Amino acid sequence: MKNLLLFAIVANSFSACQPDNIEPINPNDKNNLTIEFDHIAGAQNLALGSTKYTNASGEDFTVTTLNYFVSNISLKKTDGTSVTMADQYFLVKEVDPTSLTPVLKDVPAGDYTSMTFTIGVDSLKSISAVDQRTGCLDPASYGTDNMYWSWNSGYIFFKMEGISSKAPANSAGLNKFQYHIGGFGGRTSATANNLRKVTVNLPSTATVRKSIAPTVHFLVDVNGVFGPNVKIANGAVIMNPAISGPFANNYQNIFKVDHVHN
Repeated sequence: MKNLLLFAIVANSFSACQPDNIEPINPNDKNNLTIEFDHIAGAQNLALGSTKYTNASGEDFTVTTLNYFVSNISLKKTDGTSVTMADQYFLVKEVDPTSLTPVLKDVPAGDYTSMTFTIGVDSLKSISAVDQRTGCLDPASYGTDNMYWSWNSGYIFFKMEGISSKAPANSAGLNKFQYHIGGFGGRTSATANNLRKVTVNLPSTATVRKSIAPTVHFLVDVNGVFGPNVKIANGAVIMNPAISGPFANNYQNIFKVDHVHN
């Protein structure tokens, strides 16, 4: 799955192998739509803890952790109307292969041309009662890989950690960088809002029918989180929402659709 050359070959096959006789749309029909996230670093596949990459500033880095929340997904049809998939939240973790293919349940039959989603957990869900935050939103389910700040009462929307020679040595002697990005805008007063919305046009129509459950395949380039405004040498640890805006702005643009498989 992680061979980029194979991606290109398969993508061409998928685009050339659309069904010739697609069943008509029945407004009462529903099916699943799978989103597949493949993480890369530039032209290389992402391998946790074992491969050294170089960002646009020439800084070396190795990724040891990559997690992020995907929520508030909506799909736009060929007729311009949109369908919002309410209350479906996903935690994508590179270390967990099962999390890399989240499944949208009960998508209405239709032909879809674009997708919009949020990186993070919206303010309404973030402040809802604990019994309404189940599954991947349950802080008790994270174990040692925490995606919730108990001290800050909020979710970590995007977490990337690793090793770089440009990061200062910590108390354990490791040159570690840590980027924990959160902040939904505040409860009673305005605070930093690092929720980011991603909208992508699909290279071919995602066809949902009673007998067709498509897959939308993303390539997610972690190299894109770096740039002139985010350098490891200038800040190896970012956890304060107030200074996380540039990082959030960068990861908003790292999601690209490679192909659609109907």
